[in-house]
Amino acid sequence: MSDTPDLHPDIAAALADIPGGVVIDARHAEWPDRGMRIDVPADGERAVGSCATGNVCAYSGSGLSGTRVSWSTCGTYSPGITVRSIANARSAGYAQARSSSGSVLATAIAGSSANVSGAVASVRCVP
Repeated sequence: MSDTPDLHPDIAAALADIPGGVVIDARHAEWPDRGMRIDVPADGERAVGSCATGNVCAYSGSGLSGTRVSWSTCGTYSPGITVRSIANARSAGYAQARSSSGSVLATAIAGSSANVSGAVASVRCVP
């Protein structure tokens, strides 16, 4: 990471927590083998954008704002960021933000989103 001293702290933390990440630039990284991507909005931007169709997303801010982590495949993932909202842009199933003990902190059914309170350890997508 010393090659990119301007890495956003959210990107640096996610790369440290989740192996296999590839830096795209100071505000973007991806984990190709996980179908995962993290995007940090530029200063002053409220959100990175909506959760793309077919994806599950976790955001660092409530109301789908702030840094966004997205997954294109359904599974259980460590988001690598503090999660305050989730979105499920899939056509079926649901996404859950879960604590380290497995308790469900928030659920987003297909085509919806939810704000999250509590410490999120994983985001789980159920088809």
